[in-house]
Amino acid sequence: MIETHKVKNNIAKIRFQEYAVGIFNTIPTKSGIKKALKKKLILIDKEMATTAKYITGGEHIELFEAEESVNYSRLKLTLEVIFEDDYLAIINKPAGVLVSGNKFVTIANALSQNLNKSTQLDAVNPKPVHRLDYPTSGLLVIGKTSSAILKLNKLFEEKKIQKTYLAITIGQMNAKGFINSLVDNKTAFSEYTVLKSVKSERFNYLNLVKLTPKTGRKHQLRKHLLSIKNPILGDKDYFIEDKVLKGKGLFLHASALNFTHPFTKKDFSIAIDLPKKFLKIFNPQEK
Repeated sequence: MIETHKVKNNIAKIRFQEYAVGIFNTIPTKSGIKKALKKKLILIDKEMATTAKYITGGEHIELFEAEESVNYSRLKLTLEVIFEDDYLAIINKPAGVLVSGNKFVTIANALSQNLNKSTQLDAVNPKPVHRLDYPTSGLLVIGKTSSAILKLNKLFEEKKIQKTYLAITIGQMNAKGFINSLVDNKTAFSEYTVLKSVKSERFNYLNLVKLTPKTGRKHQLRKHLLSIKNPILGDKDYFIEDKVLKGKGLFLHASALNFTHPFTKKDFSIAIDLPKKFLKIFNPQEK
């Protein structure tokens, strides 16, 4: 057993999976509660909890650890930590590593070896609060307490965390533009500004582009750029025939974040340098 919780008497009737968000340090999110219910890791008054269970007051709740849980202390993956305090951290995710999932080598599994444990009462194992695609590098926000994870998730949902990406795209482009084509039949909006262009024998033009997604659809930037016939260099999923660069990875980098710290209320404006493979094509210091 990992944790226990006693429900106060005389609370308003509420579905358990709603009530349980935030009561366990080790599972601070609603999706985590759903997974624990599916794995039958929660007992309420000695009976297996289900998604249909309602809480009315006075219940004794127990959370158990899955027998198949793995100790990831063997994973040795050094991460560049850009910022860290007792509530959150920001790391520079390397390209070619999953943020989370069932694989052994993931950012999520490497966080405890790279970050200091929070001293807050609701400290949890550090968890990414958003995603970057496997081939994408750059800034990734990590929550270190259950309350921080909840607040950061809310900031993302309310679009109060602004993300900026840099990419190298293929083909001649307008100096700037706004893309609003559907992604997976959902509205999606992205802005772009071309910072620099060079001629290319193979690709006609290569462009260093600043990208600002206004919505957060899966693979949005990659799909949007293909939709205007300017796919990202190295993209093996969203490409134009005979215009795929192999062996160098995807040239997409989460370069900047702007948001207000949910606890200290400090305004953050964090930016990191381009990866070396970008600089081989574009040197931003050139005049």
